[in-house]
Amino acid sequence: MNHLSNVTEGQRRHALATTTIAFTTCFAIWTIFSIIGVQIQRDLDLTDTQFGLLVGMPILTGSLSRLILGIWADQFGGRIVNTIVMLTAAVATFLLSYATTYGEFLIAALGVGMAGGCFSVGVAYVSRWYPRERQGTALGIFGMGNVGSAVTKFTAPFVMVAYGWTTVAQVWALVLAAMAFVFYAITKDDPVLVEQRRTGEKPQSAAMQLQPLLKLQVWRFSLYYFFVFGAFVALALWLPRYYVGVYGLSITTAGMLAAAYSIPGSVFRAVGGWMSDKWGARTVMYWTFGVSIACTFLLSYPTTHYVVEGIDGPIAFTLAMGVLPFTILTFILGFFMSLGKAAVYKHIPVYYPDNVGSVGGLVGMIGGLGGFLLPIAFGMMNDLTGIWTSCFMLLFVLVAGAMAWMHFAVLRMERKAHPELKELPELPEMHGLGADPAATRVPGINTRRRRPRPTTLVPAE
Repeated sequence: MNHLSNVTEGQRRHALATTTIAFTTCFAIWTIFSIIGVQIQRDLDLTDTQFGLLVGMPILTGSLSRLILGIWADQFGGRIVNTIVMLTAAVATFLLSYATTYGEFLIAALGVGMAGGCFSVGVAYVSRWYPRERQGTALGIFGMGNVGSAVTKFTAPFVMVAYGWTTVAQVWALVLAAMAFVFYAITKDDPVLVEQRRTGEKPQSAAMQLQPLLKLQVWRFSLYYFFVFGAFVALALWLPRYYVGVYGLSITTAGMLAAAYSIPGSVFRAVGGWMSDKWGARTVMYWTFGVSIACTFLLSYPTTHYVVEGIDGPIAFTLAMGVLPFTILTFILGFFMSLGKAAVYKHIPVYYPDNVGSVGGLVGMIGGLGGFLLPIAFGMMNDLTGIWTSCFMLLFVLVAGAMAWMHFAVLRMERKAHPELKELPELPEMHGLGADPAATRVPGINTRRRRPRPTTLVPAE
């Protein structure tokens, strides 16, 4: 990595810190409808399905734009692309305050969603400042910008109650615009872009950037991210509405409690990156899916009244989850989702160092689409079944399916390997790095000692 030879630790930290702060601001904008959408639903008398579509529209734009924005970040540099994305989203958010009809809100929400595209730009930008063995931790710290969702939940309800939802949109837009100018002023072009300019080397074409997307492995990672990120965003948008509808709480209280889910789902992402560097991303994914299956199963159980014929007559009792255990379970769910988000993105710069923008963009796009589709599905299931916990039933099926695909993919690769291979090495798809499976080990990915392995390679999916 010649482009890193002259990069100091101070420069790395500065790039990481400023990009993380910018991403936090963008994420606060991206999830703004989780709060103002509740009031808009009341004003327009929207159904839950219409509400789900409204809060999901920004997620749609932010998701679909991630692929092309990631490619542009690789080609033109994350600094300029990120600045343009933030300014575009700021203008759209300010214009949102002038919407009056449901159709106008949907159109404005599409523009607001550009804020979500900054994720793939930030991944491409940050990863270029760090060597491979530290990229998991660095990207985990960057991903902590998801906490912007909690910032909105903590502050927006009080602003909305005092001044109205239009003020929330205008203030958030001005803050994002200011952040865009600050980001451009205090950051520098990434070292890869600087080296390309110095040597006259041309960046990869868009066609070459898209070639890795033909691999099934990339799409498998995308499904993982559909749950750990898409479901995270969907619940971050849905939980304030859930607290108000199920427990009859005020919007300010609902926002505070929903933040108990968003915060661990964001700030512990750095821990997930560190764990992935130390013990391997696959181990972290197994823990993520296993605990998520348990949490969504418990959260799926609806309030139920039972009548048992006892010795002395009928005995009636009720099974219901109160606010406190519900909040605790969502906290645990958010924590393990944060670990999974970091684990998924740990793989990308290691497998595809020259295509981080495109591969990271696709994975982020599919994950983001989960944040768009799932709120709509939550609303539709509410309208069709009349059961509030139906959203967690859907998530249970989703995470169980992702766990099954991951596990059977691992078993399938083991069967294709030499019969004496009893344990699949970490990152088996990196078979091109050497004939000995030990050569597939990347520093920081798997530090455990292993007994000698046969030389047969484990084929990629």
